[in-house]
Amino acid sequence: MKQVLEGSMAIADGVRMAEPHVISAYPITPQTHIVEHLSQMVADGDLKAEFIMVESEHSAASVVLGASACGVRTYTATAAQGLLYMEEVIYNIAGMRLPVVMTLANRAVSAPINIWNDMQDAMAIRDTGAIMLIAENNQEAYDMHIQAFKIAENRDVMLPVIVNVDGFVLTHTFEVVETIDSIDKVKEYLPPINMEYKLDVENPYSLGTLGEPSVYMESRYNMYNAMKYSAGVITGAAKEFKDMFGRFYGGLTDAYKMDDAQTVIVAMGSVLGTIKDVVDELRETGKKIGVLKVRTFRPFPEEEIVNALKNVKNVIVIEKATCPGKGGILSVEIRDSLFKHKINTVNVNGYTLGLGGRDITPKNIKDLVKRAEKEENVDGEFVGLAQQYL
Repeated sequence: MKQVLEGSMAIADGVRMAEPHVISAYPITPQTHIVEHLSQMVADGDLKAEFIMVESEHSAASVVLGASACGVRTYTATAAQGLLYMEEVIYNIAGMRLPVVMTLANRAVSAPINIWNDMQDAMAIRDTGAIMLIAENNQEAYDMHIQAFKIAENRDVMLPVIVNVDGFVLTHTFEVVETIDSIDKVKEYLPPINMEYKLDVENPYSLGTLGEPSVYMESRYNMYNAMKYSAGVITGAAKEFKDMFGRFYGGLTDAYKMDDAQTVIVAMGSVLGTIKDVVDELRETGKKIGVLKVRTFRPFPEEEIVNALKNVKNVIVIEKATCPGKGGILSVEIRDSLFKHKINTVNVNGYTLGLGGRDITPKNIKDLVKRAEKEENVDGEFVGLAQQYL
């Protein structure tokens, strides 16, 4: 059924269809509408779940950790400083191999205080052991949340999944979203959770106990392998979703007009809509240009990126985060992937745009296409600074 929904409403409805048993909530802009809608669903009896309001983001993460350890399906949401407050617990959730699903409404990190969108919060927690998916639009955000539970709960994965959606740009924007009418069909896609290891008074078991040097490294090795294995699970979940519901996003990456492209723009999140419009316009002038969307940042889709870029001339990486002291983040990982596969013919330029919610305009993108034809190995250069800082 097609509906005009705010992004937060669409996400909440996608979560409802997955039927989590425990939802923890602490309000922080711009994710607050998501848990507000879920709270209303629980109050109205549309979702049978334990909705737990807490006093901090650290507690919100701790609640879903504890509930998940008891073997039930769990969900929470956060943004920016709230995510950083949760980070300690996210490491624990991943280390204990608990399939928690979380929405991250991407927002700039203080200081100065800024509630608008970029991806610096997501990039700050990329090594926690959580799978990281990134939605381009609200339809994908809706579908991605249902897939996230399936991915997290795969018995050979058992890791938290964080679904990234651009704050305000998606969470507070109304779009047409095709929702799923039948919850029974979702149950067919997403069977009831069945955790092999959980807290149970009838069958006592310990989780998260002391890991001495003789076992700690092996636990991280197993988590590392589970993250690698999750790549196939993510792709499989996307294909199965297509078979049942008719929508497919490609798994780890999506290619747009890449067949003959000599210049490729790589990006993540909602900015891809603007980029695709620019590429359509430039192609009408004869430019062979395409777009590669990174849908999964962890696990990093190295093989897919290398196969997509190995024969192109110029790569433009648009980053909505920065690494002080180094520069790019996504562009560095792309260069590393190409280097590992001994591909040295691709010119990769990384540019930082849109921090703190600053607009990324079609002109910005067109200018980068012109620059990429002349520059080599630009690494995280800031684009669109106010004139007085130049």
